[in-house]
Amino acid sequence: MTYTVRRATQASKLAAAAGALLLVAFATLPWWSSSRDFMQLVVEFVCILTIAQMWNLLAGYGGLISIGQQAFIGIGGYTLVVLVNNLGVEPFLAVLLGGAFTAVLALPTALVVFRLRGAYFAIGTWVVAEVYRLFVANLAFLGGGSGQSLIGLAAIPVDLRQIATYETAIALAVVAIFGVFLLLRSPLGFALTAIRDSEVAAESQGIDVWRTRLAIYVIASGVTGLAGSLYFLSALRISPDAAFGMNWIPLLFFTVVIGGIGTVEGPILGTLLYFVLRQTFSGFGTWYLIALGALSIAIMLFAPTGLWGLVQRTTKLRLFPIQSIVNLNSVNPSGEL
Repeated sequence: MTYTVRRATQASKLAAAAGALLLVAFATLPWWSSSRDFMQLVVEFVCILTIAQMWNLLAGYGGLISIGQQAFIGIGGYTLVVLVNNLGVEPFLAVLLGGAFTAVLALPTALVVFRLRGAYFAIGTWVVAEVYRLFVANLAFLGGGSGQSLIGLAAIPVDLRQIATYETAIALAVVAIFGVFLLLRSPLGFALTAIRDSEVAAESQGIDVWRTRLAIYVIASGVTGLAGSLYFLSALRISPDAAFGMNWIPLLFFTVVIGGIGTVEGPILGTLLYFVLRQTFSGFGTWYLIALGALSIAIMLFAPTGLWGLVQRTTKLRLFPIQSIVNLNSVNPSGEL
C-alpha cells in the first residue's frame, strides 16, 4: 500500500476561486457603485465577522469560553478615540495601533484570567470587561458615561473617509477568513486543534497547553481590538455601554454557535444569517428578537453542531479543510499502481 496526502478538496479549490472573484468585486465596489449605505453595511458585517472568528478561535479551538471579549472591542475603540481626538494621529494608522495596544493589554489580562478554569474563567472574563467599562466611564476626558464623537475626523472629506474605511474593512475580511485558515494550518493551529480534541493527550505529546492558549488569546484579542477600532471609526461615536456592553455576547453566540463552532465556515454562515434576518425582520421590533431566540433554540436542539455542521455531516463539504486528507493506493505485486 502507498498513500498520498492532500491539503485541498475540489470544493475548497472552487471556494478559493470564488473567494478571489468576490474579493476583487468587493474591493473595487467604490468605483462601480455609489451605494454608500451598502458600503457602511459591509464594514459592519466585516467587523462582526472578525470578532466572531476570533471568538471561535478561543472557544471553538482553544476551549476558552470567554464572555468578556467586549473588553477588547472597547479597548480598541477607545484607543482609536484617544489617538485621533487627543493626539492627532492619522485615523487609519490609529486603527492599527488600536489593535496593537489591545494585544499588549491582553497579555496582563490573560495572566489574571488564566488562573481560573471552566465556568470561573468565563465569569472572570466578564468581570474584567466590566472593570474596563467602569474605568473608562469614570474618565472625564473620554466623555464619561455618555462617551464622545470622533471629532478628529472632521478634516477628512466624507467620501474619502468612507472609501478608506471600506477598503480597510476589505483587508480586515481577508485577515478574518484566510488569516484564520492559514493560522489553523500552521503548527500553532495544529497544537490548538489537538488541545480542543483532548487537552491531556495534547500535553502527553509535548504541547505546551498554557503557552499555546496564551498565544491564541493575545492574537484573538488584538484582532478583536482592531475590529473594534474600525467599527467605531465607521460609527463616528463611542460610549462605554456601546463598546463594553453585554449586547456583544448574544451576537457572538448566535453567529458562532448557530453557524457552527469550531469551523472556519461556521461564523461566516452565522454572520450572513444574522444580517439577512436583521435586514429583513428588524422592523417587527420585539417579535424579531423573539424569532431570533426561537431560531437559536431550535438549531441548538436539532443541529447542535450548528448549521455548517449539519451541512458538513450531510454533504461532506469542506470549503476550508484544516485536516490533511490521506488517500491509500493499492500496489500490485509488480510494483505498478
